Amino acid sequence: MTDREPAEAVDLDIYDSGPLPWSRAHERLTTELTSPETPVFLGTVRPDGRPHAAGVGALWLDGDLYLASGPATRKSRNLAANPACTLSIRLTGVDLVLEGEAVRTADPDLLERVAAGYRDGGWPARVDGDALTAPYSAQSAGPPPWHVYRFTFHTAFGVGTAKPFGASRWRFER
Repeated sequence: MTDREPAEAVDLDIYDSGPLPWSRAHERLTTELTSPETPVFLGTVRPDGRPHAAGVGALWLDGDLYLASGPATRKSRNLAANPACTLSIRLTGVDLVLEGEAVRTADPDLLERVAAGYRDGGWPARVDGDALTAPYSAQSAGPPPWHVYRFTFHTAFGVGTAKPFGASRWRFER
């Protein structure tokens, strides 16, 4: 997949600041995600319908986001039952919520590109079979190996937290 432009943008600002351009959120997604200082939360749904949220390390690659998680974690079990989920991200000057689906990938070439992206961000991930491993990871990731999930979003909500303020909803073709 390559970076996409929104098919629709809706101004949600109630203070007449105007809409946020997608380019503002996009630029920060491409530069800030692999930093440990960038908070990213995955929202999933348990099989009984209760919500679940967990902090994750996300990576932007070719217009989609990727995350890693141990197969026994609650978030991985939730995604196996229902791939619909959200990513909530605090970026410089914009809070972003993305709605979409996260599906496990085991493609060797893609896994290598994801591992390289994580290494570029400071996490020494490497491909191990159909998953990733490293000397350490976040406590919430569970023990290695970690499955890789491709998060493809169809809707994004952005709220400006610095000038220029604004709020927008963007819809993307699936």
